[in-house]
Amino acid sequence: MVLVLASCNEATKKEKSSRVDTLPYYAEASFTPNWLVGESNDVNSFHKIPSFSLTNQLGETVTEKTFENKIYVADFFFTTCPGICPKMTANMKVLQDEFLDDNEVLLLSHSVTPETDSVAALKQYADNKEVISDKWHLVTGDRKQIYDLGRQSYFAEEDLGEIKTEDDFLHTENFVLIDKKRHIRGIYNGLNKTAVQQLIADIKTLQKED
Repeated sequence: MVLVLASCNEATKKEKSSRVDTLPYYAEASFTPNWLVGESNDVNSFHKIPSFSLTNQLGETVTEKTFENKIYVADFFFTTCPGICPKMTANMKVLQDEFLDDNEVLLLSHSVTPETDSVAALKQYADNKEVISDKWHLVTGDRKQIYDLGRQSYFAEEDLGEIKTEDDFLHTENFVLIDKKRHIRGIYNGLNKTAVQQLIADIKTLQKED
């Protein structure tokens, strides 16, 4: 699934840009756009990513406060994935390089096999993939917490209406764009280069909200 706010062709011609001045908000797994205004009560009470506590590749605790007043992109992966994860990681690195000197933008990759993706495994993976630790957090932790975040908070999977537990493997190629107030502002196919370029454009649009 790719939700874009401009024609893919338009986004790759000229400079990358969003078609709209303000991105919509999303509150459930169908990703129906909601157009809300500024500091309205609707925005303040809208769905947001809840508090969490995980551990990154440096053994540091990562919580929602790590991303306070930051825009970030979240995804879900595992270090031994032979399929989609290497492509997703390569495209997350595109985002890392694009916003390398921009302290306002961070990246967050959750391991969906936290029982095997130890801090040491994440650190080795991060080193191999040229991950910059203060820009891009690879996190492990409690499996139920990660799966609840992926399915109930980020709505990262596409299997709408299917009841799942943490015993059902979480595997998704989606990147999710989160604003400074922890609201979801977009979802993008992390395997698709055009979608990733649109994500870059939408991050820049989101930065203009301040």
